[in-house]
Amino acid sequence: MRHCIFVFMLIVVQLISHSQSTIIAEDNVIHIGSRRELLIDHYLIDKLNNVRLVLNHPRDEGVALEFDKPWEGLFCGYCTVIKDGELYRLYYRGSPKGGADGNSNEVYCCAESKDGIEWTKPELDIFQLQGHSKNNIVLADAAPVTHNFCPMLDTRPGIPADQRYKAIGGTMTSGLIAMCSGDGLHWKKLQEEPVITTTMVPYKYMFDSQNLAFWSEHENKYVCYFRVFEGGIRRICRTTSDDFINWSNPILMEYRTHDGDAPIEHLYTNQTHPYFRAPHLYVSIAARFMPGRQVLTEEQAKAINVSPKYFKDTSDAILMTTRGGGFYDRTFPGGFIRPGIGARNWVSRTNYPALNVIQTGPAEMSVYLNQDYAQPTSHLRRYSIRLDGFASAQAPYKGGELLTKPLTFTGRELTINFGTSAAGSIRVEIQDSSGKPLPGFSLAEANEQIGNEIERVVTWKQGGDVSSLSGKTVRLRFVMKDADLYAFKFGG
Repeated sequence: MRHCIFVFMLIVVQLISHSQSTIIAEDNVIHIGSRRELLIDHYLIDKLNNVRLVLNHPRDEGVALEFDKPWEGLFCGYCTVIKDGELYRLYYRGSPKGGADGNSNEVYCCAESKDGIEWTKPELDIFQLQGHSKNNIVLADAAPVTHNFCPMLDTRPGIPADQRYKAIGGTMTSGLIAMCSGDGLHWKKLQEEPVITTTMVPYKYMFDSQNLAFWSEHENKYVCYFRVFEGGIRRICRTTSDDFINWSNPILMEYRTHDGDAPIEHLYTNQTHPYFRAPHLYVSIAARFMPGRQVLTEEQAKAINVSPKYFKDTSDAILMTTRGGGFYDRTFPGGFIRPGIGARNWVSRTNYPALNVIQTGPAEMSVYLNQDYAQPTSHLRRYSIRLDGFASAQAPYKGGELLTKPLTFTGRELTINFGTSAAGSIRVEIQDSSGKPLPGFSLAEANEQIGNEIERVVTWKQGGDVSSLSGKTVRLRFVMKDADLYAFKFGG
């Protein structure tokens, strides 16, 4: 009798334990729906076996735009690229002479493109400057907003036509001032008072960089990221708003990796924006500033005619991500775009990325860097990279595996953005939450995916229809050989 009671109690304990583990597992399930997920961090990754996440470096495509007009010049900067329908717009500060932040000589200019590759400067008749009535100036006589004016295309549903474009700009003296426009060319203040003030920010110094805002469909609110100083280091704060006027108390962003805290470095600009193919993921291509890290000698600086005092620091572009909240993921602490060959690339405040990544071809996207700062050759340069290709999960020739965390999806097919060698491949197994292969979707039934495509439908012997698993908790097991996996997506 006692033995029976003991066995009964043991079974009950096991059932309770199994029930609790099931609840815990369900609590940890990630619901991705039909979102595109990039292999850019460890957010969805449970295990890696002989597979590693690698940072992919963009390719230099040369000069995109020269800052050669009399009102542009050496100190052009704080660029923003926006795609509005079939038109690309580039906004940037015009400043031929150095001076205090927010001085009256600063203007904001505009260039346009049909493809994001070839750019022209429109001849507008909005402001007259230095005797030129036809120019590409969209904002003047608006100091200090013209120091770091940063536009956005407002995609919030129901926005009035005359507020399709919004922008913020200003310094510590003025606070961040909100602007709006119907056409992206003619601008006015949204209200006279600044929308984010120094009294809201518990730090000693702020706003003296490119501060940005955007409408987040993921969070269903406006999000703003701006620069502060904390502990003598340039840091980033985040605040949110429902109406672009009233903003929450800012929080200081932290930096993390999947296994701990990341280094705190000077980040001059943050350039955080929703990735256009996966807007729940905010990509930050930030300017990392290394004060006092001098490369050039006085003689080298004179040879390239760099403005005095602008060659005693260095900077480059780094990659971070965030999905909202109070921290950036810094899976890759190294440089995303390194300074190029030659003295011109190693001066102070050069290599600063423009805000936003845009698509510039069927399989290509582009990021732009402000280069040759404080030099007569000041310009904007374009760098291209594969769609979704900021980073990838990479397996060597001898092979490896990636296993996701438990997730649910919606859709009837799984597509992958991938590339293999001629000898390489990717096979996908779909498992239940416990790791057991599901009938019809086991590794033995998976077809090899060989090639190099932005969107390939994954198939098994019975085909590619996964709709029977939609809404159920599953894991994905990617078995890879000499291959890169950039992204995957359920849908169809």
